[in-house]
Amino acid sequence: MHIVGTAGHVDHGKSALIAALTGTNPDRLIEEQVRGMTLDLGFAHLRFDDGVEAGIVDVPGHERFLHNMLAGAAGMELLILVVDAREGVMPQTLEHLQILQFLNVRRVLVALTKTDLIDGDDRDAAREALGHRLQGTIAASAPIYAVSSLTGEGLSELKSALHDELAAMSPRNVNAPAYLPIDRAFTLQGLGTVVTGTLMQGRIAAGETLMLEPGGKATHVRSIGVFDATLDTVEAGMRVALSLPSLDRAEVTRGQAIVGSELAARANFAVRFVPLQNALILIRRRMPVRAYIGSAEIMGTLVLAHANGGAHEMRAQLHLREPVVAFPGLRFVLRRPSPMTLLGGGYVEGVEVGAAAEQADSSEEAVLAVLRDRKTEPADLATVASAANLRESTARDALERLVERGDAIRVARPAAYVDAGAAEALLERMLVALEASHGREPWAIGMTSVALARALAIPEATLVRIAEHFVESGRAINRGGYYSTTGHRPSLTPEQRAFFDYLVPVAEDQPLLPIPFAGAAAAVKLSHLTGLPKAFDTMLAEGGLVKVGDDLYRGAQITQIHARLEAHFGRHDRMTAAQFRDLLGTTRKYAVPLLEWLDARGVTIRDGDFRRLRKSARLV
Repeated sequence: MHIVGTAGHVDHGKSALIAALTGTNPDRLIEEQVRGMTLDLGFAHLRFDDGVEAGIVDVPGHERFLHNMLAGAAGMELLILVVDAREGVMPQTLEHLQILQFLNVRRVLVALTKTDLIDGDDRDAAREALGHRLQGTIAASAPIYAVSSLTGEGLSELKSALHDELAAMSPRNVNAPAYLPIDRAFTLQGLGTVVTGTLMQGRIAAGETLMLEPGGKATHVRSIGVFDATLDTVEAGMRVALSLPSLDRAEVTRGQAIVGSELAARANFAVRFVPLQNALILIRRRMPVRAYIGSAEIMGTLVLAHANGGAHEMRAQLHLREPVVAFPGLRFVLRRPSPMTLLGGGYVEGVEVGAAAEQADSSEEAVLAVLRDRKTEPADLATVASAANLRESTARDALERLVERGDAIRVARPAAYVDAGAAEALLERMLVALEASHGREPWAIGMTSVALARALAIPEATLVRIAEHFVESGRAINRGGYYSTTGHRPSLTPEQRAFFDYLVPVAEDQPLLPIPFAGAAAAVKLSHLTGLPKAFDTMLAEGGLVKVGDDLYRGAQITQIHARLEAHFGRHDRMTAAQFRDLLGTTRKYAVPLLEWLDARGVTIRDGDFRRLRKSARLV
């Protein structure tokens, strides 16, 4: 289903035309029917024999009720512009067209009404004059149908054109989070609070829990009405009435929206704004505005990125006094606070999924556009879904397909996604930086994440998350927090090796005796030997030196300790701390920390006062 809207001056016959087309008078208020003038939004259902159908929204034509017209205009896709054949195009009609150019209208049909009141020559003149006046508007070159709601003249041709246009329209985005701007709210016995609106995107099922925004209140959908039918599920493009018994009627006002959990209200947006040509003289870099978004009318401030943007699309920030639901691609209209002349309109910045979202790969394109826009900044599922204007389930499926296809990568801590192209470019830069570092300091095991992030001018947290993805896939190495290329093998200078041989001596009478780690670290710090601190880190990372508690051993000493352990357990199935002490020819001061270190490394396992060798024990 799609939404057909009317536009035109007061008393040009919009409501009468809808009644003639559908058999329903859209003027629901008694005052409207008595006065013959639409004051608020009216609705009707247009149904064709072959199943093509549409919801019709009849909007007020009087200038005093333009805010009501705007509340219903956001959902319009096909416009019937109604013009009295005798009066022609009025200023209010042109204002409607100016407004609608910024919204979602895709096609326009023009109804030249009350033609039964003029003769043939005047009709031709009226049609010609009408075509001329519509030049430069969204109704330029639109087909014109001369009709009379009283006699029925031309109605079949107009109705046939409506059918063809509706049948040719591509569906709205049902993969997006549900978004239903509320244009009416009332209470019905047995149903509780009922809200109505045009479901502009997504789908809603009876029994589902949605959110009332702004307000952040969860609400259960008891039942769904579409004109005279009750349905289990509705999709984007339909006029919908939702029974929400958990809501108090006093909590709900026009301007709020019933939405999926992916959407939330906020007050500040990055937007693209296009001013009207005749409003350019009014445009300031910072100016108060009256914003129309969905069915809401909210005061705010528009701040342009540049003072002189001309009549072209320009970047801006829209700051509202009250929060409202908005998402990438959502369109809005801006008027002056007073007098309420039209300034222009635009859309919220981001990925605009558009009407083609039913296609199999469109969600992937939207998601990929979000990732590419963020470059190397990881985005979690909720962020992607919101930015791409997709349900989380749809975004999740799209992300998984992109990962499988190699267009995106998955990073951890916490789980998030990055554009594969941006990640690959970062890896190339990372490898270049590492190669340069390895050339300058061949004794260093690699670069710390802090140093690498600084070299690449990227946040450290971002670097680590992406780098770890490539470490897991074997394209980079992380040794104890130091990153290196896969081919890098640290190489100490002869002077550095001589220093460490001297630093940790091996006594002939006590070959397994360590030295205090603090003393060794102090000696490294006080030395003026080039690159010694990093060489010390390399020795520790590669096992040339091993820190055990507060002591420092050579790697060769640890190997001997392991060999003696294996020899003992080759003859015995358990060992006491005293036996271990005697085995090493050392003291309890050194034996106990070594045993605890061996336990922690998975070499031995404590069993009361004994140690046993783990079956899979291996010193690393």
